[in-house]
Amino acid sequence: MSKQEHRPAPEAFLRQAAQEGRGRLKILLGAAPGVGKTYEMLTDAARLRKSGVDVVIGVVETHGRAETQALVEGHEIVPRRRVEHQGHGLSEMDLDAILERRPGLVLVDELAHSNAPGSRHPKRYQDVEELLDAGIDVHSTLNIQHIESLNDVVASFTRVRVRETVPDSVLESAEIVVVDLPPDELIERLKEGKVYIPAEASRALHHFFSKSNLTALRELALRRAAQAIDAQMLDYVRAHALAGSFAVGERVVVAVSEQPGGPGLVRAGKRLADALRAPWTAVHIETRRSAGFSAQERQALADTLALASRLGGATATIPAQGIVEGLQSFAVDAHATQIVIGKSARSWWFERRHGSVVDRLVRDIGQVAVHVLPGDGEAPVRSRGRRAAGGWGRPSDYLWSVLSVAAMTVIGRLLVQGIALGNIALLYLVPVMFAAASFGLRAGLFAGLASSLAYNFFFLPPTGTLTVSNPENVISILVLLGVAIVTSQFAAGVRAQAMLAQASARQNAALAGFSRQLMAAASQDELMQGICAEVARLLGVRTVLLLPSADGPQLHAAYPPEDRMDQIEKAAAQWAMDNAQPAGRGSSTLTASDWLFHPLRTQRGVLGVLGLARDDAGEPLRSDQVPLLMSLLDQAAVALDRMALEEQMLDARHISERDRLRSALLSSVGHDLRTPLTTILSAVHELRREHPGVLVDTVEGEALRLNRFVANLLDMARVEAGALPMKVEPTDLFDAVAGAVQDCRQALTGRAVQVDIAPDIPLVRVDPVLLHHILINLLENAGRYGDPDTPVTIAAARTSDAIALSVRDEGPGIAAGAETRIFDTFTRLEGSDRVRHGTGLGLAIVKGFAQAMEMQVEAGNAQAPAGALFTLHLPDSLIVADVAQKDMP
Repeated sequence: MSKQEHRPAPEAFLRQAAQEGRGRLKILLGAAPGVGKTYEMLTDAARLRKSGVDVVIGVVETHGRAETQALVEGHEIVPRRRVEHQGHGLSEMDLDAILERRPGLVLVDELAHSNAPGSRHPKRYQDVEELLDAGIDVHSTLNIQHIESLNDVVASFTRVRVRETVPDSVLESAEIVVVDLPPDELIERLKEGKVYIPAEASRALHHFFSKSNLTALRELALRRAAQAIDAQMLDYVRAHALAGSFAVGERVVVAVSEQPGGPGLVRAGKRLADALRAPWTAVHIETRRSAGFSAQERQALADTLALASRLGGATATIPAQGIVEGLQSFAVDAHATQIVIGKSARSWWFERRHGSVVDRLVRDIGQVAVHVLPGDGEAPVRSRGRRAAGGWGRPSDYLWSVLSVAAMTVIGRLLVQGIALGNIALLYLVPVMFAAASFGLRAGLFAGLASSLAYNFFFLPPTGTLTVSNPENVISILVLLGVAIVTSQFAAGVRAQAMLAQASARQNAALAGFSRQLMAAASQDELMQGICAEVARLLGVRTVLLLPSADGPQLHAAYPPEDRMDQIEKAAAQWAMDNAQPAGRGSSTLTASDWLFHPLRTQRGVLGVLGLARDDAGEPLRSDQVPLLMSLLDQAAVALDRMALEEQMLDARHISERDRLRSALLSSVGHDLRTPLTTILSAVHELRREHPGVLVDTVEGEALRLNRFVANLLDMARVEAGALPMKVEPTDLFDAVAGAVQDCRQALTGRAVQVDIAPDIPLVRVDPVLLHHILINLLENAGRYGDPDTPVTIAAARTSDAIALSVRDEGPGIAAGAETRIFDTFTRLEGSDRVRHGTGLGLAIVKGFAQAMEMQVEAGNAQAPAGALFTLHLPDSLIVADVAQKDMP
């Protein structure tokens, strides 16, 4: 491998410099609760304290584990601060006290924890960032399911989505220590009650803590830690300009060109990267011959790079003097361990003249594995028209070459009396270099030939003819011609490299300017308009930006302003959104459209499409503009995604603040009404004994109804605050239903209650008080909205994986499409039987209580007789024992 100059990478150097003066973060990463993260953190802290490190505990959660509590003894503990929230006292880490104490090391358990409202930071990891900025080292713990980028992956197989997450950026500069425990040992600890209390442990074993889940979580934890360590290693290597591939993790590079086999190479590289679980990059080395590519060749190269991007790989175009040199340089910078390259079908004569790129690469690349794929048998893509029209240049190039030779001839004639003929020949190297550097190799060769002829005609005796009388002059002419050819080669090479560098600089400047415009946008509308305006300016086209909606693609921005899209354009835009591929003019789909639509893709999917068109109805895009467009599209998609996420976060904060105020209001009103209501009900009871009558009954009934409304307000406040106290115990559904019917007898006055519960229905593990509230709200709902004098039916049936407990009334039912919305807080549906008096809280409480006990509730309409049907699904995990199975021999 040829020697290369290794310089520190500026980005890596700056990242390392940014850590100077900051504290160091150590994260003990585990696959699941109970693997021993806190235990390991405390053990390590005890060792450091004995060695003289000033260690304090900021917050440590022992979860009642005796062995963990024993390790806390002996450590200095910074007292937690008390936070009042909705009438409850919560304790949080005292950030200010730790900053004032300024220890050498602070232990902060559960990095993903959400702080109580009113804290300085909403998340504990933000507290940790402030401690690190103050120069304090931090040791913390984290489970793999709390990492933001893995949240969806974990939820896909555990069926549990955690709400408390930590951004991946927190792990970038942290020391990662994996606390590992085999699944069988963790399950054994769970059964022994060392992780959860027995009642919770039994349910966990059937859900999150199954062996398959734990094995997958363990693999994720080990792999994520390896990725973080690999990224930190690469940063260090690049910051210190260390040579070598450092092949701790695999990294694949696929070399692509304009040849027909490019897509096959990309797919092979993707398969290799997937097999190695490695990142991969498709790279094109841009040499001086790239300037001579035909439109067909440029389009083939652009399609190949676009395919790599669709398959999840990174793409890069690197200017270099030669393909081998460019690949070597890129492999070193990327610390590649595998290179995939194709063997082109070249003639023997071509390889004799130019050599084999593959052979040179294998010989010079060093410790990098090279995978060589044979060509697909197609001839290389070459265009005769390109060679005839573009390769030979313009006639003016040759005219200037002739004029420069003529100028040197005039100068030579003026100097011929004072200098030797041999020196006159050297003057003719000037027009050769001028022509080659200004107009390319062929113009330089033409100038060299013209110079030889001019030198012979005007200076070598006999002058005025092309006859050479002295044999020595023949050698002079041949030497002049040879030197001219070599000089032309060098000058043309320098020109080609300069042109490549200029093109690369222009593209980088365009991308940098585009990025600045995107970052300056303050709103999504401004951002979309900026994208359209900048792309139109850089590519010289008209642009539109469409986003998906329920009614199809909707126009959101255009440059110049465009107020409508024809049906064919909308169809092309919709196809591009659905298939994540270009559509319209210049593509292979819906070419009748005047617009070419490109999808704006991110990891979250297609966000929209960008359309391009020309005023002259020509091809929207030249082939040489495709790489720039791909880069612009990537930046635009990332900017749109970022803006959408920021707006969602802003909306979420507004909703959270609104819910907080509403919960505070509900709690305040509920508590303020409870005391006078209790007094009223006591007074009514006294009046009933002394003055019974219809008026007293009416007052008592309305007071009781108002008392239930207040109870609903308080229950809803507890649901939204996540402060539902639960006491789970085995419960008989028949007894629970009977108790609820008894308490709802006034609301069900005039209605028959039909109970259909089989005697062999097993017991269920629920909170009987919460289940009682659920049934009361469902029965009151049925009594309120069912037709007069119609029965209410309560039924329970065993299904394959649950018990279905249903409450049905007989009435108009629920409006179509409102089956989910009916459970929203303060929802009273119009146009159905849900429009009578009520607070709109009952069904919201039903859903909140059901979810707290891991049940599901759904609404629908029953048939024959018609009416509203509410069904509670109690999963197998809540069933204590199946009586029918227990009685079987």
